[in-house]
Amino acid sequence: MTSVMINIALVSLMVVVAVMVLRTRRLIPAIVMTGAYSLISAAMFVNLDAVDVAFTEAAVGAGISTVLLLAAMARLPNEEKPLKNNNLIAPIMVVSITGVLLVTAVIYLPPFGAADAPAHTHIAPRFLAESDAKLHIPNVVTTVLASYRGFDTLGETIVVFAAGLGVLLMLSGHTKTASSTAPQKPAVKSPRKVSKKQSSKTKTATSKKEQSQKTKAKKGQAS
Repeated sequence: MTSVMINIALVSLMVVVAVMVLRTRRLIPAIVMTGAYSLISAAMFVNLDAVDVAFTEAAVGAGISTVLLLAAMARLPNEEKPLKNNNLIAPIMVVSITGVLLVTAVIYLPPFGAADAPAHTHIAPRFLAESDAKLHIPNVVTTVLASYRGFDTLGETIVVFAAGLGVLLMLSGHTKTASSTAPQKPAVKSPRKVSKKQSSKTKTATSKKEQSQKTKAKKGQAS
């Protein structure tokens, strides 16, 4: 009964955090609350005796993902752009249908911890028998993650590595091309320099006119 109450409290807290994430338009608080959501999920997995899944959720969801998103926010705007189309009918229908399907699937699942569940009658005995005898690994959880689910674990590692590499490339590419691709502003001359040049031009023009007038007057006197 105590575990059920803890699960209800954790699910309620997750719903509150999810609503807060949807309501906010500032991206940094949304990232922090998303990390809190992953941490609450890890606590729920611990309560369900899935410690390995809780460890992965806490390390990847609340740890690495939050750090990578916050690093990306150093080059992104802090607020979300307002949506042009505020029609929420289609998203609400998709969420409702998905929720009904998930609840229906959960109803037909075997009871939690039942000894006659398919996972306990078909797969678990093979893992327990072959872990030490064939694979020479004493820890069954390590056997499942590293051997039977080796490709799945490799795929998860590649996804995390690709996410980190993408953020690093985005940040480094932005810093390298910012100075080269930025439009260069035309040089604006100061009004003092412009006025000095104009005054010098007018002085030279007036001096030329005076000289031409003097030469004309001298020619007239000579004639």
